[in-house]
Amino acid sequence: MRRSTTSDARKKDTREKIELGGLIVKAGLRYEKRALLLGLLIDAAARLKGDAQERSRLAALGAEAFGERDD
Repeated sequence: MRRSTTSDARKKDTREKIELGGLIVKAGLRYEKRALLLGLLIDAAARLKGDAQERSRLAALGAEAFGERDD
């Protein structure tokens, strides 16, 4: 039983990482250096803290990229 639970957790973790990597590709950043990507993410995380307006702006931008609209 424990082995199955561990296996399921690893599969879920792997799937999540693949999906997150897909976001990098979708954003057009596939060929950027990892250090730059990490810097972008760290900077974005800092900007989002306590800034609901920036969070909403970026969420709308992302939703548009996914083809989702909030009409």
